[in-house]
Amino acid sequence: MSDPEHDDGPRLPPPPQPPDPSECCNSGCEPCVFELYEDALERWEARVERIREQWRRQREDPGGG
Repeated sequence: MSDPEHDDGPRLPPPPQPPDPSECCNSGCEPCVFELYEDALERWEARVERIREQWRRQREDPGGG
């Protein structure tokens, strides 16, 4: 039986969920719920890239040496 993590790529965390438009009060809050979401999305993207890079390195050198 094959390992799906090594066949299809690493397991990745789910992306953050965007806020519902009704969550914004449109009063210029600082930070706005949409800004918080964008920040969370950027952190998620960076985390995913680190996970993928680590996975690629492990595939290239499975023995670690």
